[in-house]
Amino acid sequence: MESIYKEIFFLSAGEANAEQEMSLPILVAKLIDIATTHANSLGIGNPSMLEIHAGWVLSRLTVEMDSYPKVNDDYVISTWVESFNRHFSERAFSISSPNGKIYGYARSVWMVMDTIDHTNVGLSHLSLPENMISGIKPPIARQAKHTQIIESDDDLNCSGKLVATTPHFDYRFKYCDLDSYRHVNTVRYVTLLLNRFSLEEFDSTFVKRLELSFLHEAKYGMETRLLRSDSNDEKGALSCFLLQKSIDSTPLLFARLLRSKR
Repeated sequence: MESIYKEIFFLSAGEANAEQEMSLPILVAKLIDIATTHANSLGIGNPSMLEIHAGWVLSRLTVEMDSYPKVNDDYVISTWVESFNRHFSERAFSISSPNGKIYGYARSVWMVMDTIDHTNVGLSHLSLPENMISGIKPPIARQAKHTQIIESDDDLNCSGKLVATTPHFDYRFKYCDLDSYRHVNTVRYVTLLLNRFSLEEFDSTFVKRLELSFLHEAKYGMETRLLRSDSNDEKGALSCFLLQKSIDSTPLLFARLLRSKR
């Protein structure tokens, strides 16, 4: 068992975006994959919880990148357990070149879910040796609290809320949006957000930081509404998103996406 686990990958053309660099959905998928592999090697992965029909699910994910690997580059993803308690576990990542150049870091919060009724199981049934909890904190800010987004500033109680700056986007989740838990896959959320931007916007900017906060499950056939609020500051162009159920406005996902100039 290793407290810090790493793998070397090769970025093929099929995993690149239109700017010939690693696509963000592929990066998020790789982070989830290596987290799964490491957890399995520590004896706390999904296979060890089959008898109690439980498995790991993401609660929060933050990715912050200075740059991305290019097509035909080798790159290294390292992961470690930052903290572990009976409620949740924090897991961190670094993304680098084989010679040590840091592309960026990620931080995640994981919970264990009952795969039948989708309730929170907790982590008290899992045991992890102290020497497998590194405690190393990645040098990126923790995720900020989510903020409500409203569609109009005519709301009489809009204090502390963001106002949508574009018309809402309607989306119905389909079969290919689902994972093995039969709820929406994290990567599908990322794709949904990125597709709200144009090719020209990504030709001139890149995703510097992505924050995802999962609030409720989204499932097959669910009709949703995506609200977006844009702003600009010295750090770049910030877009905040709130995904809601169309029928009753139940919040499903809050996200922040910061773009910086190339």
